[in-house]
Amino acid sequence: MIIDGRTRPAGVVGWPIEHTLSPAMHNAAYEELGLNWVYLPFAVPDQGALVRFADAARAVSFVGFNVTMPYKRAILELCDEVAMLAQMAGAVNTVHCSEGRLIGYNTDSRGLLESLSDEAGFSLEGRRIVLLGAGGAAGAAVAAFVLGKAAHLTIVNRDVERAEGLKERVSRYLRGMEVDTTSPGDGAEDAIHSADLVVNATPLGMKPDDESPVPVEWLRAGLTVYDMVYSARPTALLRGAEAAGAHALGGLGMLVAQGALAIDIWSENAQSRAPRTTMRAAAEAAMRRSEAEGGGTV
Repeated sequence: MIIDGRTRPAGVVGWPIEHTLSPAMHNAAYEELGLNWVYLPFAVPDQGALVRFADAARAVSFVGFNVTMPYKRAILELCDEVAMLAQMAGAVNTVHCSEGRLIGYNTDSRGLLESLSDEAGFSLEGRRIVLLGAGGAAGAAVAAFVLGKAAHLTIVNRDVERAEGLKERVSRYLRGMEVDTTSPGDGAEDAIHSADLVVNATPLGMKPDDESPVPVEWLRAGLTVYDMVYSARPTALLRGAEAAGAHALGGLGMLVAQGALAIDIWSENAQSRAPRTTMRAAAEAAMRRSEAEGGGTV
């Protein structure tokens, strides 16, 4: 990579940000595509700093930036324009800087669809899904289910009122998809028994000693289990899924896909898609380095 007076910055904003895999996979993609861009992590400690960063991104020649925890909802309010899928998800994870304006997108939703299709050959159309969690990641997942024409969704959350809030927020976008809400101890087991897909959108699994968000005894062969957490080691949920004979997938494919889709938006070049294979290899190498250094991977 050669950095000169024409190099344009991109990056990821979050807190904490030390162990992000995004710089490795983005910079590998830029090099392969011949883009004179550089991708950097930006540690933003609070909301005030986020506002100042957004102002700076408008003022300089930023290509765009990604947004990770805990700012995916907060950045939505700072954008000049928000794409429909991001409105549906209630969160922005990709911002395109264009002529001093910030345009917000959510590539997590399409990233989940792409990962399920490419890694599992799984189509959402007509399927029954159980979603674990009701936070920002869950909103992106619901948008993916609507986009994929799923038939039925059960949102499982310890705080059922929060699950109801998510259901209410997306109600006008559902396009015929039925939605129920429940807690882990009241109806979740039956929902999983009748599901085609279970998606974990909770933070459980980010730490090596985290338990599964639901008892692994509820899982079965023929079920697809997708954990949005990505890690060098399988989470407790994925270990349980594999033991039960289910198709178990971690969230690295979604991470790669959402990042590649961000590059596709920023480059505005429909003829040259971001290189997913190159990006995944770079992310896996960075994950191994982080693991070896004892820094974690999430």
